[in-house]
Amino acid sequence: MPLYECVFIARNDVTQQQVEAIADNIGVTLGEHNGAVIKREYWGLRGLAYKVKKNRKGHYMLLGINAPAPAMQEVVRQLGLNEDVLRELTIRVEEIDPEAPSAILAKRADDRDRERGFRGPKPAGRFGSGRAGAGGRDDREEYRARPRDEMDLNLNDEM
Repeated sequence: MPLYECVFIARNDVTQQQVEAIADNIGVTLGEHNGAVIKREYWGLRGLAYKVKKNRKGHYMLLGINAPAPAMQEVVRQLGLNEDVLRELTIRVEEIDPEAPSAILAKRADDRDRERGFRGPKPAGRFGSGRAGAGGRDDREEYRARPRDEMDLNLNDEM
């Protein structure tokens, strides 16, 4: 049987349990037509690139499906009729790895693993010398402010 990946976006005002229920209904429909859901990933509540049916956010769900073509047509039809589903996209794929995370979850895991404290060396200053810090201040001794009494001593010595 052919393999498919189906991603659907549910409205942001439904709960995660209701999104899981939509996925369960898809599984039941596929079961009636000799198909099965192989992989199931909830990607979370994410922002949309633009408003879709007055929504700025949506719950994303990925399903890896093994089913005949008529079963997939029925699933797409039911997702289109469901008022909680904003959009759906179904594509045919060569293989589905049920154990490996999708690209979205893998990227999220990489973001969590990355250390946020160190961001690399500071860039060079305005003129590229690397000495001038923030605001053009220079830490060299000849440019540091001297205490007042030391300046008075230097002036008195010159007179």
